[in-house]
Amino acid sequence: MKILLTGATGYIARRLLPVLLEAGQEVVCCVRDKQRFEAEQYPATALTVIEVDFLKKETLSAIPPDIEAAYYLIHSMATSTGDFSTMEATAAQNFVDAFTSTNAQHIIYLSGIVNERHLSKHLKSRQQVEEILATSQIPLTTLRAGIIVGSGSASFEIIRDLVEKLPVMIAPKWLNTLCQPIAIRNVIEFLAGVLVRPSTFHQSFDIGGPDILTYKQMLLQFAQVRGLKRSIFIVPVMTPRLSSYWLYFVTATSYPLARNLVDSMKVEMVSAPNNLASELGIQLIPYKEAIAMAFDKIEQNEVISSWKDALSSNILTKGIAHHIEMPVNGCYKDVQRVQVQDPDQALQKIWAIGGTNGWYYGNWLWVIRGLLDKLVGGVGLRRGRKSPTKIQAGDSLDFWRVLLASKKQKRLLLYAEMKLPGEAWLEFKINDHTLEQTATFRPLGLWGRLYWYAVLPFHGFIFKGMINQIAKVEPAGISAKD
Repeated sequence: MKILLTGATGYIARRLLPVLLEAGQEVVCCVRDKQRFEAEQYPATALTVIEVDFLKKETLSAIPPDIEAAYYLIHSMATSTGDFSTMEATAAQNFVDAFTSTNAQHIIYLSGIVNERHLSKHLKSRQQVEEILATSQIPLTTLRAGIIVGSGSASFEIIRDLVEKLPVMIAPKWLNTLCQPIAIRNVIEFLAGVLVRPSTFHQSFDIGGPDILTYKQMLLQFAQVRGLKRSIFIVPVMTPRLSSYWLYFVTATSYPLARNLVDSMKVEMVSAPNNLASELGIQLIPYKEAIAMAFDKIEQNEVISSWKDALSSNILTKGIAHHIEMPVNGCYKDVQRVQVQDPDQALQKIWAIGGTNGWYYGNWLWVIRGLLDKLVGGVGLRRGRKSPTKIQAGDSLDFWRVLLASKKQKRLLLYAEMKLPGEAWLEFKINDHTLEQTATFRPLGLWGRLYWYAVLPFHGFIFKGMINQIAKVEPAGISAKD
């Protein structure tokens, strides 16, 4: 069967794709930017990648007419530009219009639980998208999930940030709201299980795990699994705005996403009963077990996708190609070059930079820069990185975005997503035994130029110290941060 997979670089789709391929399906992946998608890791004969932006009708002609089924996995809640509900409605309508000329027999949509009268803006948008998709003549199946628990999921990583960083929490009253978390493995089983299943056509199903918990209970049970003792005190005076700032400063989330999450967390998300799990033979995974399974993936460096990779300013909207050619004119540069005795080891260090590995030199200054970025509404350093050793174009890396990661070319190119009066790139290249490290800054107006000269005194020893640590030959088993 030929299946269209939208949102193919997103958290859910990247988990679903290998399952569909293993089942023998032919998959057409829709991406806005092909450079973010590593197609070579999948069987070439069963996979096609097309560039489609559902906000731009003219790009939808790339969708093959012989598509037999489609997964609609497009969400815009984390966007920092425009109104996400308007964007989601436009994308859904364009999707419906494009599919009138295909052979599709089934559309599957992953939504959120909407069983309360007063819904958040986020959940209203999900419901609106479902209504738009239902106007198509093609049968629609909607799966409505609440909190999704899995390595790299937004819910998991936010809870992890809160539990691991705060021994005592003064928390808002919405922590008493009930929800029904579901393991990411179960979500993928449901998505794969309903594919072209007539009994699910023109229907919606709430999907949740076996546990109904408050957010407070979820935090405390997470702490139990991690062997941590935590105390949580609920206060009634914390407004939604204060709650949003609380999430923003303590976790890796952006402020727009924190605001929408808080809005949704005030609404109970408990599944309406149905028999879909038993019909599909799915064994629902308890919350604590889902947490343990997520940490198994993390410890084995097998995190396939992360919500943080979609958390940026506007680079993913414009596309990586828009930024990959660094400007030459009107820029300031800091270029460092050193000779390396062991190019392969230096390349490994470059590929492991950032996250828990740090930046090899002056890490406390990088931390301060991250805190300052958070204070002015930036992403800060808390996003970290998905894997300590693997990296690919499109990944988030602290407050950078990976534009190019080629071990063959021995080149890593990063684009700054911190708040800046201009644009910044950081590039590492190894030619033979020469390591070249280039920081490029294109200032925006007078403030951009003043910013460059203000930080210039720090560049001399931070960038020089960093490149020297990368070039330094480490004894076996010793890393540059030790």
